[in-house]
Amino acid sequence: MRIKKLVRVKSILRQATVIGGSATALLLFAISAQANSLIMNGGFGTLTGGTSGQLGYNITATGWTTTGYNFVFTSGEADTTGATGSNGNLKLWGPGDGAANGLPATSPDGGNYLAADGAYGVSPISQTVDGLLPGESYTVGFYWAGAQQYNFNGNTTEEWTVSLGGQSFSTPIVDDTSHGFTGWQYQTFTYVATSSSEVLSFLATGTPNGTPPFSLLDGVTLVAAPEPGTWVLMLGGLAVLRWRYRGRR
Repeated sequence: MRIKKLVRVKSILRQATVIGGSATALLLFAISAQANSLIMNGGFGTLTGGTSGQLGYNITATGWTTTGYNFVFTSGEADTTGATGSNGNLKLWGPGDGAANGLPATSPDGGNYLAADGAYGVSPISQTVDGLLPGESYTVGFYWAGAQQYNFNGNTTEEWTVSLGGQSFSTPIVDDTSHGFTGWQYQTFTYVATSSSEVLSFLATGTPNGTPPFSLLDGVTLVAAPEPGTWVLMLGGLAVLRWRYRGRR
């Protein structure tokens, strides 16, 4: 048992060394946010009407509302069996349907994830967040990626615009090759609450129309923004852990 624990610690430290301080801080924030998030069903795992499908058409996701062409896929489904929507079955390009683009079965958050068409039937997916303190800062964190609908060809672009109340930020625009997948990444935005109850929304934007470009989303969290000193403590703790492991080795 002791050997297994040491191997696990060694693996974590190697990852932290590779990804660097900033990315390590984001990783630590993502882990902490999962336990303290004000968001309901940030992983899209609680559904009504089925295990997958088009939101607002044949399924609903607890806490979320939308009228757009937005789907929820279960693990391993996006490039194999797909999901049913208002226009029939929909899949994404991936290893399961002939594209060696690295699309994994799940997102880094695991389980289900959202896929939103950014050029057809575009409408945000939203949730009302209560319990905010006006004037306080809050950080929204989420995993996201770009992909393309199966049986379509051509290069695409994808991005998300994320709004809380009247404040909006956009992710970088990612370029995706035909039949491609951009890979998952973690993003955070910090907002200042202006009311105790505000709407959090995610709007997918993609180009060109008819390709179709899909923006993927999972692991949505919203927590009180940590003070700068908190990041220093987290990274300092990681450095101490690494030093202690080296000394023990």
